[in-house]
Amino acid sequence: MNCSHANFSLKRQCISEFIGTGLIIFFGSGVLAASKLTNINFGQLDISIIWGLGVSIGIYSSMKISGAHLNPAITITLYIFSNFNKKKVIPYIISQMLGSFTSTSLVYFLYYNLFNNFENSHKIVRGTVESLYLAAIFSTYPNGHVSTLKSLIVEIVIAAIFMYVTMTLNDFNKTSYSSYSYLLTPLIIGSLIIVIGTSMGSLTSFALNPARDLSPKIFMWLAGWGSISFTGGRDFPYFFIPLFGSLSGTIIGAFGYIRLTKLI
Repeated sequence: MNCSHANFSLKRQCISEFIGTGLIIFFGSGVLAASKLTNINFGQLDISIIWGLGVSIGIYSSMKISGAHLNPAITITLYIFSNFNKKKVIPYIISQMLGSFTSTSLVYFLYYNLFNNFENSHKIVRGTVESLYLAAIFSTYPNGHVSTLKSLIVEIVIAAIFMYVTMTLNDFNKTSYSSYSYLLTPLIIGSLIIVIGTSMGSLTSFALNPARDLSPKIFMWLAGWGSISFTGGRDFPYFFIPLFGSLSGTIIGAFGYIRLTKLI
């Protein structure tokens, strides 16, 4: 996840961000759809592994061209702390959001018959609290025993850890003379996703990424889930939690890493 790839046009970089983000959502939402709509019973570890590998694949597919931000929170954080070109911030974010929205639509289309069958057989009406079970295929919602405030804290903490480790890896790659470290970075980041998802995913479904969360919520609103896709059945509009949590968490993680390196 580098902040500058000046050898490629902005158009190619945006397409790269679109594809990389889309691949993450395609595999991540795909495994959740398979788990909930078929007889395949994936556990939290299995789901986290697929998400982690999906992130690695997304990074590999885009890191040469765009630097593999694949996350609006990372793009904004790199603009704040790493001099990422401000003219690219909005185009990158739009590309990431569109990539996520497109993959959400594709997964829904591919599993459409299974969605209808499941809703009919379980008498689930979209827009009700019960429909959040299927909505969680595409977006993140908290465990019913986790408060909204605790959900925010969880999202901030895991995003801060994610950004801190990512910046550590990037700095290591800049000082390493081995090409292997650069090639292994996507797998290490994917492994970090697996660790975070397995340990904390049962609390909030570990958003970490506004594109991973907000775009699918917009799609679900259009597909019939209505306002509950944004509220999660809570009095507070829950969509704000992963949005603010991931952004503030990445900023805190980057700030903490920079401050720590200055002390060493």
